[in-house]
Amino acid sequence: MPMWPASEDTGMSDAAELDREVRRLKRIASEWAGQLHDLVEDRLPAAFHELPEISGKTYEACKAWADASARLKQAATPGENP
Repeated sequence: MPMWPASEDTGMSDAAELDREVRRLKRIASEWAGQLHDLVEDRLPAAFHELPEISGKTYEACKAWADASARLKQAATPGENP
């Protein structure tokens, strides 16, 4: 199950909804990347035990954004959708 479910139905077009979802997932990924940056810059090596959780959450957030971005790009490419 993905950590970030799709947004609720608001009556928006599929493309607009997907674009909104991509922007939301990018924000979440950026927030996790910021936490990882803060860990590296300010708390390592003493807080090394936090590294697996924060890096894993950052990876998951970035993967969710990349997958949604790929879906948006595919949806925006005319003639290539199944």
